[in-house]
Amino acid sequence: AILRWNQTGITVAGISGQSGLAANRLTSPRGVTLDWSNSIYVADSGNNRVQYYPRGALSGITVCGQSNGVSGLNSSHLFNPWKVMVENEGDIYVVDRNNHRIQLWKFNSSFGSTIAGLGVSGSNASQLSNPQDIFRDEKSGALYITDTANHRIMRYFRNESTGTVVAGGNGLGNSNIQLSSPTGARFGVSTDIVMIVNYGTNNIVQWKIGDHNRTVFTGNINGTTGSTLTQLYGPECLVTDPMDNLYVAGRYNHRVQFFLPDQPNGTTIAGKTAISGYNSTLLYH
Repeated sequence: AILRWNQTGITVAGISGQSGLAANRLTSPRGVTLDWSNSIYVADSGNNRVQYYPRGALSGITVCGQSNGVSGLNSSHLFNPWKVMVENEGDIYVVDRNNHRIQLWKFNSSFGSTIAGLGVSGSNASQLSNPQDIFRDEKSGALYITDTANHRIMRYFRNESTGTVVAGGNGLGNSNIQLSSPTGARFGVSTDIVMIVNYGTNNIVQWKIGDHNRTVFTGNINGTTGSTLTQLYGPECLVTDPMDNLYVAGRYNHRVQFFLPDQPNGTTIAGKTAISGYNSTLLYH
């Protein structure tokens, strides 16, 4: 099949080029997801909250954190939420980055409970340091967390208070046993291969669970930046679709790249390479 995308985007949340605290504005949004009804949830990082947009709505409703943007460490506050995951029951998982924890906000709850991390930065099995992404293995129920400042991917089974390192954990570096500020992860073609956004080395790597090393899927092996179809510059997150294709947000190339599961050559499907802006055809970080 030949896959095509429109060259222009439609703004569905926020006002182009304008930040703010009002219900129709966002400040440095970092993560977005959909629920079963295609309603939108946005990690409104700069406002320390998660905004919920019912399908078709132009204004958001604060469902996690404080609507006035105040940050904090208690159970009703967030501090730079980075990503959000919503499950079918309406429960919301928030990557509370600067609080070094993952918060679970039950449906319609006004506070969250900590399910990973201790609220302070650390590197032992029960701690996180500036985590940035989360996803679930539907088969085992385990949560996978990109523990960014610890340069590792952690796995937490249900009701566990400590995690297990499944990738990285050998310090910052570009050797094949290390990660460099991983900012996103998803399963690849199977649930024993994790595709990891290696932000610090500008590439996407594959790490088979149980192995002690990784291989580079796309991007320069030596970690240098670039803007060709096989290169990345500040990749920040990725998602996959049901056909195992990858979509990568290239922060400093101001674009989204599409990759077939076995092809390191990407296709630009949103934005224009190395051109920033906020009209309907451009992206900015």
